[in-house]
Amino acid sequence: MGTHEVTNQVPPRSGGDLLSADPALAEALGREGGDPAAVDRLAAVVGTDEHREHARAANVHEPQLRSHDRTGHRIDEVGFHPSWHELMRTSVEHGLAAAPWTAAPGTGAHVTRAAGFYLTSQVEQGHLCPISMTYAAVPALRHAPDLAAAYEPGLAARSYEPGLADPAAKTGLLAGMSMTEKQGGSDVRAGTTVAHHQPDGSYRLTGHKWFTSAPMNDLFLTLAQAPGGLTCLVLPRVLPDGTRNAIHLQRLKDKLGNRSNASSEIEYHGAVGWRVGDEGRGVRTIIEMVSMTRLDCVLGAAGTQRAAVTEAAHHVAHRSAFGARLADQPLMREVVADLAAETEAATVLALRLAGAVDRSAGDPAEGALLRLALPVTKYLVCKRTSAVVAEALECLGGNGYVEESDLPRLYREAPLNSIWEGSGNVTALDALRAIAREPHAVDALLAEIDLTSGADPRLDACVAALRTELAAPQERRARRLAELAALALQGSLLVRHAPDPVAQVFLATRLDADGPLRTAGARPGSDAVGALLERATPQAG
Repeated sequence: MGTHEVTNQVPPRSGGDLLSADPALAEALGREGGDPAAVDRLAAVVGTDEHREHARAANVHEPQLRSHDRTGHRIDEVGFHPSWHELMRTSVEHGLAAAPWTAAPGTGAHVTRAAGFYLTSQVEQGHLCPISMTYAAVPALRHAPDLAAAYEPGLAARSYEPGLADPAAKTGLLAGMSMTEKQGGSDVRAGTTVAHHQPDGSYRLTGHKWFTSAPMNDLFLTLAQAPGGLTCLVLPRVLPDGTRNAIHLQRLKDKLGNRSNASSEIEYHGAVGWRVGDEGRGVRTIIEMVSMTRLDCVLGAAGTQRAAVTEAAHHVAHRSAFGARLADQPLMREVVADLAAETEAATVLALRLAGAVDRSAGDPAEGALLRLALPVTKYLVCKRTSAVVAEALECLGGNGYVEESDLPRLYREAPLNSIWEGSGNVTALDALRAIAREPHAVDALLAEIDLTSGADPRLDACVAALRTELAAPQERRARRLAELAALALQGSLLVRHAPDPVAQVFLATRLDADGPLRTAGARPGSDAVGALLERATPQAG
């Protein structure tokens, strides 16, 4: 026998259609009115070994800052590996940027796009930052109809055109967002960047921004202190006369994860911008962009969970230890089923919110639901992703700790969505503001949850606890309120729409009387475990 004979190692997971392998997504896509054919076309691309290799290469070969050319002139450019551009091209051409905003009502365009974003998140997360900001920029830009008319066609186009040029000369545009500053972070009102009004109606900006992702995008929504107060403005990287705007890239951030994406510190040195919305209403204007990026945080987190659980389920289906296949061993079955149930709950809730975006234009109740359901969902789903990925990695043991497994990259990505566009405290407190200022949002949330009133005593107890918190909300209990609201939404959706074994495992592991969110596998799900494992495990083919 040779010394290097390899046995009992898990075969590589073959590429394939990620949509057909994900029954929870396929079911939610149809239920919420999306276009399965469009999503399947994208799924067939992002599930290939070739696309996964682009994801690996884009993260190994990180973006590089070129602040000056060889003669010493400022150029403020970032160079990317060709795989980055291939990832971007695929996502833009399949409508993951701003294309849904120009679709006809009733076509499920936002749900279709959400499903594609979720699937793509399973393969590579970094490039989805500029994709998300482009999607989210449109509702904010519409506060300035002239600017929206100029930029929206390019943002909604399915044409990826990298490189710096006058936006009017490009067939496809990408947008970014530049809000936070050193002294404030999430407290954007503490920003000191100033905007001086000019006779021609433009503004000149001076200041330093602490986080600006994707600085090679074509235009950026930013906040600055104008004469009338904190104001939202849009700044193109290249001005109409073809000159570079005075936006200087100071450095690229050395981040825990999201390595393929160039996050930067920038300075405005008299940069030219145009106002979006009224002076002094900057936060109210840009909050619509923040809301849509929060939806993408939920989608990205759910996709990351799904990717990790898929790897764990594939591993235990092929690996043996102590005389039996891991997938046949009772404790491992409990762990993977627990993770699979949580992932399905995240998926159905994320698609439900995307459906609310589609329907909100014609149904005020759907818009009201988003106002409260979105921050509480972001709070719980994004926060739980780190724990889910860690447990999934542990299912692979040492094999999960090496880079070839892709689990380390998922693990580094896992905290990002919980931090981006409002960390846990920020989103929990935002939920309290919605409760205080928009009571119809509470009504919409409870109406959604109450569709399963009386269906299960554990879910009813959770809703009763939520009602107690809603009756007298307190800042110090904001996290409890957010967690209860998100759990109640997830439980209600699973009871209505998921196979009974999925709902039962979720209710048992999240809402039993001895308390939610214990470690995975701590509360057995009995006979329901097998159904979860079957839904989570990739099928050979």
